[in-house]
Amino acid sequence: MNNQVILWTLGIVPWLPMFFMKKENLKRFMPTALLSVIMSLLVVQIGEVLEWWVFKEYAYPLRSPSYVYSLNPIITILIFRFTYRRIWLYLVIDAIANLVFSYLYIGYFLTIRGIVQYLKFGAMHVFIITTVMGVLLYWYQMWQEGIFVRINKDGL
Repeated sequence: MNNQVILWTLGIVPWLPMFFMKKENLKRFMPTALLSVIMSLLVVQIGEVLEWWVFKEYAYPLRSPSYVYSLNPIITILIFRFTYRRIWLYLVIDAIANLVFSYLYIGYFLTIRGIVQYLKFGAMHVFIITTVMGVLLYWYQMWQEGIFVRINKDGL
């Protein structure tokens, strides 16, 4: 199968579960998902500039990996939807997801397809980076929920 077809499929198909999710959950966790996109874009760009890895192909016309815009926010929303407020469960599920992402998805699938190549960093480094990002995202979600204050009918 053509890499472009794979990359575009990976950019579109992950959004399908969102049609079946409650709107309240989407609204609740979307800010955290968007932060995960921003953090991932920064890590990808820093990694390319410092030659930790190189992406050899993107979903045309994008200049960033398509998973950043699809799998990343969707997986973030789903993990938070089912594990938020249970920190140990969150850490375990997030670690498993990070292992699958760093070793199987990037380290095996995208590498075999010739889409990405690790240079100075390997799958373990990516696992550590994504795990640290997961902890920061959990902290951000806790902070985000603390800023929402119910307003009474008088606007006070």
